[in-house]
Amino acid sequence: MTREDYEHYVAAFNARDYDAVFDFYAEAPRMAFFGIEITTREQLKAFYTFLHSYVTETVTIEKFASSDDLAAVEGIIRIEAIRDLTREDLDANGMEQFFPIAKGEVQEMRQYIHYHLDGGKIASVGCAVVP
Repeated sequence: MTREDYEHYVAAFNARDYDAVFDFYAEAPRMAFFGIEITTREQLKAFYTFLHSYVTETVTIEKFASSDDLAAVEGIIRIEAIRDLTREDLDANGMEQFFPIAKGEVQEMRQYIHYHLDGGKIASVGCAVVP
């Protein structure tokens, strides 16, 4: 995966084109972050359709490095609530580990993401957040 490939991936994510996002993944990928595990196109679409109905999430790439089997990214994740996301909404959707956010609130987090690659496609994802 080149930086240009990754920029296309982020552009699709920021545009909420979940099918285009999933096209960057290998067959049977494993995305695990913040207690959520996604392994299918349908799970990815369901997770982000729910989340993005409450928040606008954008990724800004700051640093990118890659090899044949790994891409590493450092960037800023910006979350802006477009409506209240309550504890009850989160819990009802299996997101107990996430925090509520009120309409108009903005959060920015530095995120470190590792993508394990298989044939240039994303096979698994892991990330860490620094407030």
